[in-house]
Amino acid sequence: MDRQRSEHPTTDPGPAEQEGSVPAEGEAGDESEAPAGRRTDAERRARRRRLLRRTALALALLLVVPVLGAALALRLNYTGDLAEGTHTRNRDAIWLGHAWVDGRKKDADVEALARRPQGTGIRDLYVHAGPLEHDGTLPASAYPRARWLIAAVHREIPAVRVQAWLGDKLATEDDDGLRLSRPATREAVVDSTRRILATGFDGAHFDLEPLHSGDRNYLTLLDALHRLTRAHDAPLSVAAHQIDPLPAIHSVAGALTGHPKWWSQEFFGEVARRVDQIAVMSYDTAMPLQSLYGGYVAQQTSLALEVTPPGTDLLMGLPFFHDNTIGHRAAAETVPAAVRGVRLGLSRTDADRAAFGVALYVDFAATEGDWTAYEEGWVR
Repeated sequence: MDRQRSEHPTTDPGPAEQEGSVPAEGEAGDESEAPAGRRTDAERRARRRRLLRRTALALALLLVVPVLGAALALRLNYTGDLAEGTHTRNRDAIWLGHAWVDGRKKDADVEALARRPQGTGIRDLYVHAGPLEHDGTLPASAYPRARWLIAAVHREIPAVRVQAWLGDKLATEDDDGLRLSRPATREAVVDSTRRILATGFDGAHFDLEPLHSGDRNYLTLLDALHRLTRAHDAPLSVAAHQIDPLPAIHSVAGALTGHPKWWSQEFFGEVARRVDQIAVMSYDTAMPLQSLYGGYVAQQTSLALEVTPPGTDLLMGLPFFHDNTIGHRAAAETVPAAVRGVRLGLSRTDADRAAFGVALYVDFAATEGDWTAYEEGWVR
């Protein structure tokens, strides 16, 4: 808070200061007052500078200390022993791009794809068959080669399920996108899913973003979708946002930026109870170091395990891509760091959980190094 500037005390003028008087010998008169005044102003400026420096230091500490504390906590979270048996449960999945259903892929591609799951834990392919239109509809022209792909995969890899990956941008942070608040839109999404299952897909996987924590319209949609998929004996799967790493941080982020990013742990549990599979998008974390990213994944794994029902498959995402953006540093978000983080979280929270796996994002950006790290770190 700014302080008022103090005034010098005034005194009655002495004999030497009276009008017409002459300073006595040895007295400085008015000239002796100038240096004192200048020194006082300098002292004031020095005090202000000291106050500013102290204020800046205090603000820096308020910002830096919590960040350093959080970084230390994540680094420590990346240490520890891995429990025996924390490897694949043969419930892993991989996201596949739209090229698999729009005509770009051929029989030879499916034959090459079929060699990838051999000896791994991959059970599900999430094949991009959308996106949905903003009104919830999905024209068949969006997936013209779907029947071919499903038949080819069932022939080449009969133990693997082909799920339709559907999604759209939500109108939660601007006016453009799908609006879950509209009952007609939700009904259209359900009808689109019915058509997808009639095409032959083994299940439906939804990725709707940005989806804010606590969205009751989303839960209503999931209830309707699950009734449909159960009737078709097909799994309902969703891609999920990360869970609050600090209490209610999604509310703080939403207030400051308009983009909450995270879900509350309670909301994550509500979603998990309404689906057969939930895959955490545990990447795009903005972490600068592998150790911090791995510690973050370990924390996310534990948080998700705590609220996911035993009957729901929980999958943690692995970054099979190498973009460098504000939210993703490829040198930090590596597959080895993610796998170790997943195994640490599993070891600490529920090492024997059967309904657990990892999900690889995404096929068209993956390198041989990504596959090797997955196989050596998780499959074994």
